[in-house]
Amino acid sequence: MRVLLRVLLILLIALPLLALGALALALQGQPQVVAGPQIGPDDIARARTLLQRHDPRRSAPGVQRAIALTPRDIELLIGQAGSHYAPDGQARARVSLKAGQARVQTSLALPRSLPAPLGGRWLNVDLQLADTSALPEVQSLHLGRLPVPGWLAERALPRLLEAVGLQAQGDLAQRIVSRVQFSDAMAVVAFAWPARLRDTMASTLLQPDEQERLRVYVERLAAVAPARGADRRVALSALMPTMFSLARQRAGDGPDAVRENRAALLALALVANPGALHELVPASRRWAPVRPMTVLLRGRTDTPLHFLVSAVLALEGSGPLSDAIGLYKEVSDSRGGSGFSFNDLAADRAGTRLGLRARQDARALQQALAAPLRDDDLLPDVSDLPEDMPEREFVRRFGGLQGAPYREMLARIEQRLDQLPLLKR
Repeated sequence: MRVLLRVLLILLIALPLLALGALALALQGQPQVVAGPQIGPDDIARARTLLQRHDPRRSAPGVQRAIALTPRDIELLIGQAGSHYAPDGQARARVSLKAGQARVQTSLALPRSLPAPLGGRWLNVDLQLADTSALPEVQSLHLGRLPVPGWLAERALPRLLEAVGLQAQGDLAQRIVSRVQFSDAMAVVAFAWPARLRDTMASTLLQPDEQERLRVYVERLAAVAPARGADRRVALSALMPTMFSLARQRAGDGPDAVRENRAALLALALVANPGALHELVPASRRWAPVRPMTVLLRGRTDTPLHFLVSAVLALEGSGPLSDAIGLYKEVSDSRGGSGFSFNDLAADRAGTRLGLRARQDARALQQALAAPLRDDDLLPDVSDLPEDMPEREFVRRFGGLQGAPYREMLARIEQRLDQLPLLKR
């Protein structure tokens, strides 16, 4: 019994010390990936082309398909996914490919709100993968200076995905992807869409508890929607206090303020975009129906969509992604759509700022948005900004995306946004 007690005492002392030592080895003071690629309109255009080419709505279930990803594609995907877990937006990746092998290096910053353990704020990951007849296998893994055997990394992966809330996504990826092959220039991913993908994706992207949280906010919108026969036009600034009073009440002093903000903004974005709610969340057909309404921001119907979609994307993890999507849309419009619009771009930037604050300063934003609002609180007057410009006119007047006049116009937009207390950086 004495020996057993001594062993237990040694373990009680040794295990925390071992854990502390592992943490000291894993976390470092500097990132190993100094800078990752910056997402831009061309990247969004490429992603859109790939999505259109492999649209599951136009593909028979079970049919094998393949998609070729460049190192840049993978770096951007990792950077965007990693930024969801780096509230300061500091997630970087570097990918090297050669025949049969891939090396993936990432640097993820701990939130600035957390103390830096043992002087290290960066988690640097160095992963070596090798081809197999199916999914790649881990050859080696280093977390900072801490080596992790490949077999241990593979066994730990399911628990890691579960810990960060990505178990369902990992399971779905394993169902869809059958093989990955590496060459010097690209990674070829073989996959097949499963049957009933829409329902599967909905349950994967929004877990049951998240769908239930979203339902609460959608049904709040159903309760405040204009009555039949009434004017269906509703200002976004009138809906925000209702939604965020509810978010503040539900979050209380608990840890779910960011999740409540996400659900509130997502409900607004889906309801403001007719048909989107039932398309993306099939279970919503069983919820209290929301009477049709036209959501306005500064008297326009397109502006709230720009604002809300950018806010949701930024809250999900990356302001640069929502900025790039907004910029891509304007470039695309200038090439045959409604034309390039700095007005829309300003709404994108305003939404991005709000979404980032909804994640980084969740409770303070709830309090601010729960108070009575005006359109001026969400978006400054940008009606004087140029819009509806074909590409030739946009290039002539502003020098394209690299022109000095274009950058000056962006700076003017940022200055106007800085004047709003809700959006001030």
